[in-house]
Amino acid sequence: MTERLRAVIADDQALVRTGFRMILTANGIEVTAEVANGEEAVAAVRRTRPDVVLMDIRMPQMDGLEATRRILANGSEGTRVLILTTYDLDHYVYAALAAGASGFLLKDVSPEHLVAAVRLVRSGDALLAPTITRRLVERFARRDDRKPALHRDLSDLTPRELDVLRLLATGLSNAELADRLSLSVATVKTHVASILSKLGLRDRVQAVVVAYETGLVSPGGTG
Repeated sequence: MTERLRAVIADDQALVRTGFRMILTANGIEVTAEVANGEEAVAAVRRTRPDVVLMDIRMPQMDGLEATRRILANGSEGTRVLILTTYDLDHYVYAALAAGASGFLLKDVSPEHLVAAVRLVRSGDALLAPTITRRLVERFARRDDRKPALHRDLSDLTPRELDVLRLLATGLSNAELADRLSLSVATVKTHVASILSKLGLRDRVQAVVVAYETGLVSPGGTG
C-alpha cells in the first residue's frame, strides 16, 4: 500500500492523545482527528474515513465499546478499531472484540509497538497474538452476560477448516498450525481466509471469539 496511513485517536485524556499523535506523525502516519468521547469518534470516522481508530473504552457521553459497535455496524469499510486499555484488561475488552475490534493496545505501549500495531492492523491482519486473545476470552467469556454473541453457524466449515479453527483458538500461529496439521503455511492461510469468509468475520481475533462462543473450544480447554 502506497497511500499514507490515516488514523483517528479517541481518548478523553489530552496527554494520551498528544503523545500518540506525536508518535504517529513522526512516523509518517496522518492523524485525521483527535476526539475525547465516543460520539465524536463516530462522527470523526464518518467525516475523515481513517484506516485505523485508536479507541479508549472509558470515555464520557458514549464509551468506546458503543462507538466501536456503531463504527463497524455502519459499514465503515476498511476502518479498523484498536482498543486502548490498561494492564488490568478492562472488563469490556472482550465485548469490544466481539463487536469487531481488531485487537487491543496497552496505554503504556512503546512508540515502536504503537506504530507497528497500527500498520499491522491497516494491512488487514489482527493485532493480537492468538495466545493473548485466548487468555482474554478465557477470562471473560463466561463472566460477561452483556457481551454481544457472534452466533455463527459452523456447519458450512469443512472438517479440515474446523480443525484449523480449533487449533487457531488454542493460540497456534500459522506456522505452528502448518506443522501440527502437516500442511504448508500457504495452505493454512488459505484455510484461515476461507473460515473468515464463510463466517463473515473480520479477522483472526473474531475467529477465536467464535470458537469459544460456539463451544468448539472451551475456556481452559485445549481444543
